[in-house]
Amino acid sequence: MTMGAREPTSSEDATPAGNPLILRSVERAWQAATADRTLRTRYRLGDMLLLHGFVTQSALHQALDAQRASPHRELLGQILLARGLVTEAQLQIALASLAGMAVVDCMALAPQTEAVQLVPHATAQRDQVLPLMQRGNTLLVAMDDPWCRTTLDELAFVTNLRIAPVMALPGTLAPAQQRVYAALQSQRHANGHDDVHQLAASLAGELPSQADAAAQEAITESSSTLVRLVNTIIADAIARRASDIHIEADTPHAPVRIRFRIDGALVPYLDLPAHYRAALVARLKIMSDLDIAERRRPQDGKIDFSRFADQAMELRVVTVPTAHGVEGVVLRLLSGAKPLPLDGIGLSPANLSTLRERIGKPYGLILICGPTGCGKTTTLHSVLRELNQGDRKIWTAEDPIEITQPGLCQVQVNARIGWTFAAAMRTFLRADPDVIMIGEMRDAETANIAIEASLTGHLVLSTLHTNSAAESITRLLEIGLDPFNFSDSLLAVLAQRLVRRVCPQCGVRSEATADELDAMAHDHLRSAHAEHPDGVAAVLTAWRQQHGDEQGRIWLRRRGPGCDACNHHGYKGRLGVHELLVADDTVRRLIRHRASATEILEAALAGGLRTLRQDGISKVLQGLTDLPEVLAASNA
Repeated sequence: MTMGAREPTSSEDATPAGNPLILRSVERAWQAATADRTLRTRYRLGDMLLLHGFVTQSALHQALDAQRASPHRELLGQILLARGLVTEAQLQIALASLAGMAVVDCMALAPQTEAVQLVPHATAQRDQVLPLMQRGNTLLVAMDDPWCRTTLDELAFVTNLRIAPVMALPGTLAPAQQRVYAALQSQRHANGHDDVHQLAASLAGELPSQADAAAQEAITESSSTLVRLVNTIIADAIARRASDIHIEADTPHAPVRIRFRIDGALVPYLDLPAHYRAALVARLKIMSDLDIAERRRPQDGKIDFSRFADQAMELRVVTVPTAHGVEGVVLRLLSGAKPLPLDGIGLSPANLSTLRERIGKPYGLILICGPTGCGKTTTLHSVLRELNQGDRKIWTAEDPIEITQPGLCQVQVNARIGWTFAAAMRTFLRADPDVIMIGEMRDAETANIAIEASLTGHLVLSTLHTNSAAESITRLLEIGLDPFNFSDSLLAVLAQRLVRRVCPQCGVRSEATADELDAMAHDHLRSAHAEHPDGVAAVLTAWRQQHGDEQGRIWLRRRGPGCDACNHHGYKGRLGVHELLVADDTVRRLIRHRASATEILEAALAGGLRTLRQDGISKVLQGLTDLPEVLAASNA
């Protein structure tokens, strides 16, 4: 087929405004993308160039004559490009049309807001795509390269929809993308992001109330509302500074309860009908690449949330089968945060000075101990940040890697393939390190290798799940460490807990009563095994001098009624309370004789140790937290 056309005068004529083959409405793009592609059998490249008006008939005939005269039968498109008769953009458009692929002018389109929300801006920029419309389980997407199978598969995974691609007119995708996502961002700022309750209500029409688990899971393949609901739950958790998301139900017919752990405490977030559970769990399994058909065994995986939204966050996912065949899900938010400076983790001036002196040693062992979630990893990375000055080789073995910092060689252990902490330590010792950080001493093998490393010229840092600094020493002796090597290697043990900070906005400042101060003074002395009548008066006098006003009154900051700044909890953020045991000659002698934790603690107290309770009470007097938090976090 041939037809006359005007001679193009510049590359701008690649997109003549009157070209009917370049689509400028989303509806027409949808019809073209979902129609049968038959153009391939009806046209040739020259015909398509003429249809678009990119070449004249005479120019085409000249190119065809040159092609016939070419000894190697040169391609028509290459001849036209070489002679300057078409531009690369014009040729690309004609080839797409020839293959039956619709070509759209993105700058003239008005994409559906609901469709745009399904693909994060970062994903759209990276893959050079623009979502246009969703109908049923199909998403219409404009793409620079609509034949890229990798991009199509990723979009299908992110959205849980079938992708219908159209080709973006060259030069129109990027500016249209910027305009559309900027408008979406402005709308979100004006109205707030997707409301989780509205999404849950919308999902009710998509999830049948009486359906088996397989039918519920099938919904995840076509429900964009479910995708947005899950993304909004995670985004809300990030916005509220949650460390964990708990999804649970007591029985198959009980409501699905979603709670966030914020500043160490679980707070209710959302209750969903029971029949949402299977679809919700299946969606999370799909996002974390788990087996959606496996419900009898626990599974664990990870979600890179940047693939689903414009937020950099990694989530560790654990599914746990509970009674009555109900699966619980816990998502731990691993933000990849930057390490805090050592003087920003709440250490008292005395503890900070002592710890800096200890980590300045060229070799030895330093332990951080406490229960799960008490901030041991944060403290370890703060120590590494202090040491990471470019003149030392630092290796870390972690599970998982929660905090990253340049200059460290960080390794993720994987016990399933035999890459354990002990195996990593043996490898590190062959790699000429100066400092080694081992995420946790879980067994005698790892502990013995760490002791050996600390005695052969390496500074070794690690953690233990123990309640106090003195108990950490006896625990390691109990699992089989040689007391002489251990005593020679140990530099210090730092025990810690996290307490919630009283919100600075709504916290109530009031004078401490005599009874309160007396009780705190008794507690302060009892925790150090030094309680006696004269001691209380001495402690109170010291407190009034250090923390009191001109009249000697001490003011405390108590938990307030809650405000917007703290999400109406009364607390905002957390800080550490610490107990630093330094291995001096007396402590080393007790270790060699396998002394009890009580004897070691008594020696450390005589050497100046302040207990967790004492450090916590000091922070109460400074107005940083309140007494109930300290009492809950520490043992007397």
